[in-house]
Amino acid sequence: MTAVSPSTGPRASSSTATEAQSPPRKRRDDTRVALMFIAPAALGLGVFLLWPLIRGIWLSFTDYNLLTPAEFVGLANYRRLIADPIFWDSMKTTVYYVVLNIGIQTVVAMIIALLMYRLTQSTLLRGLVLTPYLVSNVVAGLVWVWILDTQFGVGNQILSWLGIDPIGFFTDSAWAIPTIALVNVWRHMGYTALLIFAGLQTLPASVYEAARLDGAGEVRTFFSVTLPLLRPIMALVLIMTIIGSFQVFDTVAVTTAGGPANATNVLQLYIYDMAFDRFQFGYASAMSVGLLIVLGIITVIQYRLSRADTSDMG
Repeated sequence: MTAVSPSTGPRASSSTATEAQSPPRKRRDDTRVALMFIAPAALGLGVFLLWPLIRGIWLSFTDYNLLTPAEFVGLANYRRLIADPIFWDSMKTTVYYVVLNIGIQTVVAMIIALLMYRLTQSTLLRGLVLTPYLVSNVVAGLVWVWILDTQFGVGNQILSWLGIDPIGFFTDSAWAIPTIALVNVWRHMGYTALLIFAGLQTLPASVYEAARLDGAGEVRTFFSVTLPLLRPIMALVLIMTIIGSFQVFDTVAVTTAGGPANATNVLQLYIYDMAFDRFQFGYASAMSVGLLIVLGIITVIQYRLSRADTSDMG
């Protein structure tokens, strides 16, 4: 008599048929959980960015001084902006600052990033490089005012030991903007260097081995291999740093307050003066919208010229 195997008997066949006929399990829908995590950030974005942006654009078409209701004046604020010589002088001062700050900061940050990438990848060293960025702009500005003070600053004391006359770094119109630019280079170069360093770590080692086999030196490898491959990262870094540089305010406010003789009257400081000293919020909003348009144009041009959406790594 032949025994029926459990795996081939009627019960096993029935169980297999039941499993075959049972519908597949539905995937868990995590949309509600995801929305719960996104909600705080979305709320902050709406309250602190989108709503002020919309209200600022609306106020740019009004005459508003906090004491009376906003009165719609159309394009009057923008016509005033175009004819305002102080606005254009502030824009020139801001552009001058941005060129100095971004030019020096990018070169110094690139050198630091390359040194970290080639010589050491120590976490301690990265922390030390980032240390100035952890200091607020106000504190950094005040510290450098004390260091570079004409009479009591250690910086001018060192210059006197070298036989150089004291320099009014923050009180001389020729030195004020370059000094402020260098102060912000000191503060931000570590952060920019770490962004570039992160981009360097994504580059494949095989391209450098091929360059060495072809006899390329360090300089040629940098310009022919590293820079082209870093183009998308550098485009992002430059867009971020240029936008941040155009918004310079606190360093100027605590060091020179726009002086001497309006030599450091950057655009953000002029907007602040119009809004909170003269209570011309409509005109200040128009200048803010003008700066937004300028930054948008610069970003689009830079994005197109740098071809940030493409990479040479294939």
